[in-house]
Amino acid sequence: LPDDAPVITIKPPIVVRELAEALKQKPFILIGDLMKLGVFANVNQAIDEKIAIQICAKYGVKFEVEKRAKGEGQVHKVEKKVEVDIEYKPEQLKPRPPVVTIMGHVDHGKTSLLDALRSTDVAAGEAGGITQHIGAYLVDTQHGPICFLDTPGHEAFSAMRARGAEVTDVVLLVVAADSMVMPQTKEAIQLAKNANVQMVVAINKIDLPAANADKIRAQLAESGVEVEQWGGKTPCIEVSAKSGLGMDKLMETLALESEILELKANPDRAAMGTVIESRLDKGKGAVATVLVQNGTLRVGDPFVTGIFSGKVRTLFDERGNARTEAGPSTPVQVLGIDGTPQAGDSFVAVADEREAREVANRRRMAAKDRELRQKRHITLDQLYDQIKSGEFHELKVIIKGDVDGSVEAIAAALEKLTTKEVRVNVISKGVGSVKDADVYLAAASEAIIIAFHVLPSESVRDLAEQEGVTINNYRIIYEVVDEVKKLGPFEKSRLIYKASERT
Repeated sequence: LPDDAPVITIKPPIVVRELAEALKQKPFILIGDLMKLGVFANVNQAIDEKIAIQICAKYGVKFEVEKRAKGEGQVHKVEKKVEVDIEYKPEQLKPRPPVVTIMGHVDHGKTSLLDALRSTDVAAGEAGGITQHIGAYLVDTQHGPICFLDTPGHEAFSAMRARGAEVTDVVLLVVAADSMVMPQTKEAIQLAKNANVQMVVAINKIDLPAANADKIRAQLAESGVEVEQWGGKTPCIEVSAKSGLGMDKLMETLALESEILELKANPDRAAMGTVIESRLDKGKGAVATVLVQNGTLRVGDPFVTGIFSGKVRTLFDERGNARTEAGPSTPVQVLGIDGTPQAGDSFVAVADEREAREVANRRRMAAKDRELRQKRHITLDQLYDQIKSGEFHELKVIIKGDVDGSVEAIAAALEKLTTKEVRVNVISKGVGSVKDADVYLAAASEAIIIAFHVLPSESVRDLAEQEGVTINNYRIIYEVVDEVKKLGPFEKSRLIYKASERT
């Protein structure tokens, strides 16, 4: 950008709605821009500074984070301490283990590979070492400790990044040698590129008769990943999680890549980290898996995480063993929280428990305020009255279907219904089930979602209910058109629509 380009400044956190207002753009346009970058966020969620800079550059604007003034008052000083890292001296930094996120297609052996990697842990065979699934594991290898993140899916990775969580140093991309580069694999590649994270490819199941590593390498090249064997820069290791073939070389490669990155942290300061996942345990209450990224977290430390606060009552590792402290790149289960934070929420240890409660309360009140100010989203059942009163002039629709032909047919048929009074605007259409990104887009643009021969998952339905988005399910094309035709100017009779009657 030229030196004289306009500059906008926003205080952290950088909320999508505020950035849209500063750029004089509609929020749903920015959400579309974010999705192209692999970031899925709604209008009330925060994005990190690097992403904001990329978005602003697209519109010819420079972006800067507004720094808080020193004399802004006690509450702001607390927020500054919570949100912003304290100054450090280079001599305080010490090497830390790398954080590796395992990604890839659902059937390509991610879980088996993680189990094989963890079996190399020299401490895994200790008596009483019962392993628990906590989403993150610290593995002690011959090349040093490595932290592996086992996210439940790419959506979780995207959600964490959308909330400003930069937790991954290396992405380990798993591709089955007897299969091919699947759409989910390509999605993982794009996520790694957007996050500007180093990638290592593991071609798994190399011992199977149908294995064809060269075919996989060729397909990776088509997806923009040039592996070292073909003159590129991305390490590619052939492995078998089942037999253990190539596992030592994979560990060595991960250690080498981490060494190149020169990863360091200050273990002698207050702990800062990120929530990987959380849940409610019947016996323990709220439990959060936290990846400590800087400093050292100790039992008894007061902390703030998202809109919740607490005091560390107990720390457990992935085997259920109690710990007294956890340093950089160490995942631990934390007990003592007054609620369940979201994946990607920051976790910051503070000096005073009362201070932590005050910050959490203010965040909670701000979240409720944003929720109250959020616009009420449109359902088909509400359109007639708005059209009749002249308040409604555009019906925005997102279409998802099982095949492209049906999606295109529905889009064409609906767009033909446009009249002088009301325009039908298909803002997005595609093949596949309804995803979180579709719900976020509908929430931001006040659109309805038409799902044809595809049923949204329970998590997507829950998100739609939370965001106030209507998902209408259909199995016959003319039903879609007929229901929209019954609205106001499309036809004089009123549509009577009940979501509970749709299956």
